[in-house]
Amino acid sequence: MFDAARTPPFGKLVAIALLAGIGAALASPRLLPWPAMALLLAAATVGWWRLRRARALAAFAFGFAWASLHAAHALALQLPPDWERRDVAVSGRIVDLPTHETRRTQFRFRVDDDAAQPAPLRGRLLRLAWYDDDPRTRAALKAGQRWRLQARVRAPRGLRNPGGPDAEKYALAQRLGANGYLRDPAAQARVLAPPAGLDAWREAMCERIATAVTTPGSRFVRALALGDTRGLDDADWEVLRANGLTHLIAISGFHVGLVAGFFALCARGLWWLWPGLGRRVPAVAAAAVAAMLGGLLYAAAAGFALPTVRTWLMIAVVAGLRLARRGGHGVDALALAAIAVVLADPLAVLGAGFWLSFLGVAWLLWCLPTMGEGGWRERLGGFVSAQGVASLGLLPVCAALFGQASLAGPLANLVAVPWWSLLVVPLALLGTGLETLHAGAGEFAWRWAAACFEPGWPGFQALAGSRLALWWLPEPRWFALPLALLGAFWWLLPRGTPGKALAVLLWLPLLWPDRRLPAPGEAELVVIDVGQGLSVLVRTANHSLLFDAGPAVRDGFDAGERAVVPALHALGVRRLDAAVASHGDQDHAGGLAAVLRAFPAPLRFAPPDVEGAALRGLRLRTCEAGREWRWDGVRLRFLHPPAHFPYLRNESSCVLRIDTEHGSALLTGDIGEVVERDLVRRAALSPADSLRADVVLIAHHGSAESSDPAFVRATGARYALASSGHGNRFGHPRADVLERWRRAGAAVADTAADGALRIRLGAPAHGRESGAGPVLESRRQAHPRLWDAARRAPGLSYRPD
Repeated sequence: MFDAARTPPFGKLVAIALLAGIGAALASPRLLPWPAMALLLAAATVGWWRLRRARALAAFAFGFAWASLHAAHALALQLPPDWERRDVAVSGRIVDLPTHETRRTQFRFRVDDDAAQPAPLRGRLLRLAWYDDDPRTRAALKAGQRWRLQARVRAPRGLRNPGGPDAEKYALAQRLGANGYLRDPAAQARVLAPPAGLDAWREAMCERIATAVTTPGSRFVRALALGDTRGLDDADWEVLRANGLTHLIAISGFHVGLVAGFFALCARGLWWLWPGLGRRVPAVAAAAVAAMLGGLLYAAAAGFALPTVRTWLMIAVVAGLRLARRGGHGVDALALAAIAVVLADPLAVLGAGFWLSFLGVAWLLWCLPTMGEGGWRERLGGFVSAQGVASLGLLPVCAALFGQASLAGPLANLVAVPWWSLLVVPLALLGTGLETLHAGAGEFAWRWAAACFEPGWPGFQALAGSRLALWWLPEPRWFALPLALLGAFWWLLPRGTPGKALAVLLWLPLLWPDRRLPAPGEAELVVIDVGQGLSVLVRTANHSLLFDAGPAVRDGFDAGERAVVPALHALGVRRLDAAVASHGDQDHAGGLAAVLRAFPAPLRFAPPDVEGAALRGLRLRTCEAGREWRWDGVRLRFLHPPAHFPYLRNESSCVLRIDTEHGSALLTGDIGEVVERDLVRRAALSPADSLRADVVLIAHHGSAESSDPAFVRATGARYALASSGHGNRFGHPRADVLERWRRAGAAVADTAADGALRIRLGAPAHGRESGAGPVLESRRQAHPRLWDAARRAPGLSYRPD
């Protein structure tokens, strides 16, 4: 039986309790005051060491306090609100490799920690962008250089959508102080010192690989040898994701272990050749030290990326046990490594790689303890079993973290793991090592690595395009992941365990979650957070319509790809039946091409004679006033533009009315006051064109030229929703416009402050009064996070009564 009095201070139970405490702290929407956390940390440290019977509880409290203090410090590093959008002059060093794109170059910049720098930015890490159509001027940026720059900065801020990346969480985990872009770089930016240090060496080595290997496999050699994924385009990443291979192509923990094992093997060989060395230093100790040194060198070559540091700590723990001549089960070593990682950085648990690394090893240690024993057939069978265990055991985590599952993953990994990791990677690393010793010595190894990689890539591309590719999953409830992990544990129990077929049922909440579809006669609206633009999903029981697709910048951010498509997947949209481009401006139609690639809607509407590069080549129907249709008991009708109305950009915007059995909504595009007054006039003449609506999308993002008082009164809206970007240069939505809607009795919400807005026009929920009307759910309010930037910045935010 389990004896709490014998709980070791760094054992499995303590590791689990420590991780649980860290997870609880980071899942909490708010932080306790730091003095309280400091006192809790001190008390928990004493309890961890002295209170054997309460050691796990003390480890939980320690993890909670430790993560809270780190999170508070990371948030304190971020730019204060009163410094938003200021122009600052800073000096510092470029860290990591600059990413050169067609119209911009992005790079990380560590500001000098001296009195000459602005106080809120001293010693802080910034993520900056240099915009210029001429890439030759931006090519002057090199890793390891020191620069003097003029930049406009803002605190880290991101979009908040179902299924979308959380930029604010990333900024917290990376300790980013601010984002920004260079102001007049041609005149204001100047180099203070040439490239130097580890990052400069990495960039120089990447350039040598690019010069030596001119075939398409060069970009993959750079990624595998030095963690330089800048050469991989979106199509490459799509193939890797569809095959479940992203963990292999970038620097991974397995590669660090491979290098560490090679160094350990070399040390063993030296001790075998010269047995006299063993009388001074035992061979086991020499191999352990060599493994730590090799892993550290490779982590440095990869720029100390988090996966490499995490794996090196694991190697160091195992090597330390060997040096101390302490044996132990692999699970004990894994627990000790997990404790070492989270003590060094508790915010590492915010990254998917942490969980994939440790859970993957844990599954293998538990299920395959004798994988390396026996002859070659047994070892081959063990390897195949390992792939099966890893694929099945990590499928719930991958589905919960990424909202997708690769059905081709097990097959692709079965080929890629031995091929890339045991052939391509060693050759790429051999070339890097030889090139470090002598210029030109590593070129042959790099070419061989590319030659070994390239023949298999077309096969992976074909597999990615098959039906075995990605399976997109709707966003599940919080309990889905624990149930699926329990199901995987149950399924992988030894043969003869009863009820294994029932384990499949535990996967259902994760793989087939409730999509919360409207009932017949109901509709749901989701205003997706796309920044300064617009995109609204309209769903009925069996149909979906997208009204606009957000902005897209040439060779830059595409909201259709980065925000709308992930949100549609997370919301469980399987197809789009119709897409509406309210007009041709980029902030409304720019992302439509990316959306239609993923969801090729058969019906596509736009104003007559619409202009705009985003809509060229599309077969469009006109959204002429009076055109209507019904889906699942819901009527959809265009109110504007009328027949023969000339295309006048904003004023020609499609205006769509949605009528359900329980309420109505009005989507207005970018119309202005003149059109709004005309809609009021037409509504007075025709009941079919009524403007009365429970939910109204505030026209033109809440500009001063929209929301005419007569129009506001005519709608009688309960909710007025605005779609805008935080800190946009237009000042949308205007405070006086929002106040006008409030005085008319509407509750106001804005995507800039609240994230995606979700509202259902349906029957009252159980427990609510009949006829209570729709209820608004904002992403930031429904999924609060302690790193939520909207709480720390001034601005309007919707809050329910």
